Order: sequence, then structure tokens, then C-alpha cells
Amino acid sequence: GGADVSAEGWNRQIDAFDVPGLAAQVASTGCGYFFLTLGQNSGHFLAPNATYERLAGVTPGMCSRRDIVAELADALAPHGVRMMVYLPSGAPAADPVAMKNLGWEWGFEGGWPQAWGTRRTGRRLAEFQVKWEAVIREWSTRWGPKVHGWWIDGCYFADEMYRHADAPNFKSFAGAMRAGNPGSIVAFNPGVLTPIVCHSEEEDYTAGEIDRLFPAKIGPWVERNGHKAQCHILSYLGSSWCAGERPAFSDEFAIAYTRHVADHQGVITWDVPIQKSGLVPQPFVDQLRAIGGAMGRAPNGAMGKSGSPR
Repeated sequence: GGADVSAEGWNRQIDAFDVPGLAAQVASTGCGYFFLTLGQNSGHFLAPNATYERLAGVTPGMCSRRDIVAELADALAPHGVRMMVYLPSGAPAADPVAMKNLGWEWGFEGGWPQAWGTRRTGRRLAEFQVKWEAVIREWSTRWGPKVHGWWIDGCYFADEMYRHADAPNFKSFAGAMRAGNPGSIVAFNPGVLTPIVCHSEEEDYTAGEIDRLFPAKIGPWVERNGHKAQCHILSYLGSSWCAGERPAFSDEFAIAYTRHVADHQGVITWDVPIQKSGLVPQPFVDQLRAIGGAMGRAPNGAMGKSGSPR
């Protein structure tokens, strides 16, 4: 749903989300974990969060009544597939009311998304960060051990916002995500970087976002100041992130690169489009099944995915 979708329209869309169908698709690929986006720039989120609605001051609330994360985690668990979630590090860029009330500012001159490559204007935004951690803490405690990990996007202003001895900092940020499950694994995305880097000593695995420059050098660990994070890569099988009617790569390439990463004890996550129904387009499911089969992963997640994070 976009920013122009009403709260009721969003809830109708969420009510139509086919959790059992998506869980069956995911399990059929033999993967060991699955990431779901909680929400991004539209301001809509696919799980309730009273803290967000109170702090963002958006009426009516833009969080769904239905908790897709909890339902999907329950549906995936019998298949041995672990639930992971994606969330941006900042307030939704298309919701000016939420941005103002939360105290969020984009840290590049000219705003988002036109500002790549322009002058940095980032500030610590401690008041915002305390609020954002409270939002995350509510979700984490709500889900408890059902959610096994977090991937936080847009941590571009780490020096300004997170690299501090006192909270709020990377440690308190990670702590909010682990409030409901101390064993949750965490990654902070510094942007598209090759080679892969560890962005924080609080990371358990690297965010690893790449575009079409696939790194050949992979290792079990990526270090930062003596801290080791599991080497993890994230790329997309479609034409871009969550886009395309069919995979842009041949099965042979997708299989070969997945095997290359796994052979070097790394981890790879493939992004695929998802439809309003909640289902992944069948051509992408077919390719993921081909990858899983080539990696020796039985359907239903019986063996998990090679080198899953942790």
C-alpha cells in the first residue's frame, strides 16, 4: 500500500493477505529463514503498534489491526523456517506528520531520495532515536521468540546518530530489537557497499546489500575492531528490489552464486516481489525451489538453508 491508501483501505488489504499460501510457498523452497518488511516509507505497517501510533500522532492509525508477522511466524514454524523482519532506521518519508512528531530528519542536503551524493547534514537526533527504539521494543516484546532477527535499513548516518558511548547508540538500538528475544540477530545497513563490511560491533551478521556487483571474495566472518559478524549478502532476483514479473537471472547463475557463497561459509538472501495477495509470483517461487533443490534442501525447511545467520 502507498501513502495515499487510507487506514481502512490498508486494513482491507491486510485482511486479504494469504498467510497460509505464502507459508506454503516459502516452505516449498527449502529455505531456513524468511524476511518480511514491516513497513517502509508509506507510513503503513503490517502489525499493530500502539507506541508508534501514539508517538507519530497519525489519526486514524496506519498500523494494521491484524498481526501478519505473528501469524506468518506461527505458520512457518512447523516447517523449520525462522521469521526475520525488515525495518527502516528512520520515520516514513511519505508521512510528514509522523516525521515531524517523531523528530526525524533526512541527513543529506536536499531531502530524500534526491540527495544521494550531496552534502551530509545529519545530526544525532537523540529524541527521535529514543522514540524509534520504543516503537521497536513494543514489536519485539509482542513477538518474543517468534522473531529471530532484524535487518535495519538506512543506517547511513552512523557517526552522527549511533557511534556514541552513551545511549541512544548502536547498543541501545540493538537492545530494543532484542527486548522480546535476547537471541535475536541484528544487522545495520550502511548502504550498497562492495566488499561487504561490518557496520557495528553490535551486529551479528552483515546487512550485505549489493546491487549487481556480486563479490567473489566471501568469508565466514567480516571483522570490525576485532568483532566478528557472519558474512551475509542481500540481493534481488527480479529487475530491482521487490520488482519484476520473472527472475532476471537464469537458474544456473542463481544456483551457482548461492553455492559459491555457501561454499565459503557465507549466507545469501534473495529478494523477490510479493503481490497484494501476500503471494510471491510463481516464476520466482520456481527459481527459489531450483536453488533449494540444487543446494540439497528438502521442501518444508526440513534441513534449513545452508549457512543461515547465526
